[in-house]
Amino acid sequence: MIPRKPMALKLALTVLSFFIFTAINNVFSQDGAAIFRTRCASCHIMGKVATGPDLVGVLDRWGGDVKRIHAWVKNWTKSVASGDSRAVEVSKGSGDMTIFEGIMTDEEIDAVIKYVIEWKPPTPDQGGKTDAGAPQKDSGNAVIFGVISLILGIIALILMQVNSNLKKMSDDVEGIRRPDPVPFYKNKVYIAMFAILCFTIMGFYFSKAAIGFGRQKGYQPIQPIYYSHKVHAGINQISCLYCHGAAWESKQAAIPAVNVCMNCHKTITEYSANSPKIYDANGDIVDGTAEIAKLHKYAGFDPKNPSKWDPSKAKPIVWERIHNLPDHVYFNHSQHVRIGNVQCQTCHGEITDMHEVKQASELSMGWCVNCHRETKVAFNYTGTTGNKFYSIYEKFHNDIRDGKMDSVTVKDIGGLECQKCHY
Repeated sequence: MIPRKPMALKLALTVLSFFIFTAINNVFSQDGAAIFRTRCASCHIMGKVATGPDLVGVLDRWGGDVKRIHAWVKNWTKSVASGDSRAVEVSKGSGDMTIFEGIMTDEEIDAVIKYVIEWKPPTPDQGGKTDAGAPQKDSGNAVIFGVISLILGIIALILMQVNSNLKKMSDDVEGIRRPDPVPFYKNKVYIAMFAILCFTIMGFYFSKAAIGFGRQKGYQPIQPIYYSHKVHAGINQISCLYCHGAAWESKQAAIPAVNVCMNCHKTITEYSANSPKIYDANGDIVDGTAEIAKLHKYAGFDPKNPSKWDPSKAKPIVWERIHNLPDHVYFNHSQHVRIGNVQCQTCHGEITDMHEVKQASELSMGWCVNCHRETKVAFNYTGTTGNKFYSIYEKFHNDIRDGKMDSVTVKDIGGLECQKCHY
């Protein structure tokens, strides 16, 4: 009977090893879609031009040369300086791209290129919506790592048991009598390992919950009136600043008054039957005309007697706030939108493709700090472009002239100083 146990253990170890290598292979294979969502989606939208150009067909536009794309993605300024004609052409047609040198590897860029090549336009599902707005599936890496940890723990226990059995067999052969082994549930080593494991898992989830406390990424409350940004800012291409004009001049973007909405909806009193259908978060069709009627009720407007409307009697709409920073954080919209030329989509996501708005970014301190580390400023003032204020940074101008640095980011001009955002 003795030889059977080692054979069974060998078989178990072989099977477990197979699962481990399979899981590890899945973990470390590059997920192009996940990398695209993490690194690229803030500026690029598949199938359309956004802050950055449409990536569909990008390989053909670069002559099929992947190495040129690698050079562009890692540091587009070096690519332009090298005289690459395609790089020079792209740099003229788009804004400054984030430099990913030291951030993205060649394998990750290749994974994104593969995702772009294999990407297909979204198709309508049974609810009439497209999968472009469907929630993105998690890559599952966390689950895989958890499975690997569990398997490794089981292997450790098996090896400890094998060691104990081999030691007992050796002692029996040598005639050494030892006390029977302590059951695992009474073994202090096992109990200590189990306690450490429990504290580690509990500590991880507690820390994760503490770090995420107060964040509300994905928050999408029900509003008193169904307002589709996709219809207004996307399909009808109404500028964000028409409704949120304060973002250009002041700290707050502000919510437009009812009278601003009525500038258009005095004449637009119903949702056209020829317009695209709109859906709520549950996939149900929304009656656009009924929602416009709600607006008229707040405004005190009667479409049948428009000449009798008195704008002074309009009542404010109590919208549910979505994006909210802690009270100890200072954020100025005009400084970012007007001075920094930051696009609305950078923080608010692809707002032109959202019916009901939700918080697309986590808006955490780390998220803001990373943006400040990577975002370049319009440093060189030529009289018509750039920011004249930056002329006081003589050292940086000299370093750029001498080739010591090729650009200036927000962090270089104090963007990481605590008092900039906390006071």
